[in-house]
Amino acid sequence: MWTHLKKYSFSFLTVSAVIYLSFFKPTASSLPEIPNLDKLVHFCMYLGVSGVYWIDILRASRKKRISLPQTWLKAFLGPVLMSGCIELLQEFLTSYRGGDWNDFLANIIGALVASTLISGIYYHRLRKYPD
Repeated sequence: MWTHLKKYSFSFLTVSAVIYLSFFKPTASSLPEIPNLDKLVHFCMYLGVSGVYWIDILRASRKKRISLPQTWLKAFLGPVLMSGCIELLQEFLTSYRGGDWNDFLANIIGALVASTLISGIYYHRLRKYPD
């Protein structure tokens, strides 16, 4: 377990930060509201979760090729499922947060962009520098 945690330490820290940010109770702010800023935040959080997981996978398998479909499944669907669970928990277990389909969509798009970019870079690098 410790070796797995060591291999994926950045992913663990990123997921922990996202879970914390998803459930902490925000204080009142005197800053002006920017429309849809929270959707950009959701996009960035899940771009980060998926991106960091991809980087951890690539770092852990330095000399070995990875299976792109299998890694896609883990690095895209994992964050999407996590975000769906968080949205449901926010809706049903908190009084200060609510589940939002648009937040969920922003999360999906963030994970999709990270997975598309990183897998594309990895595939291009494999074609350019085959082992």
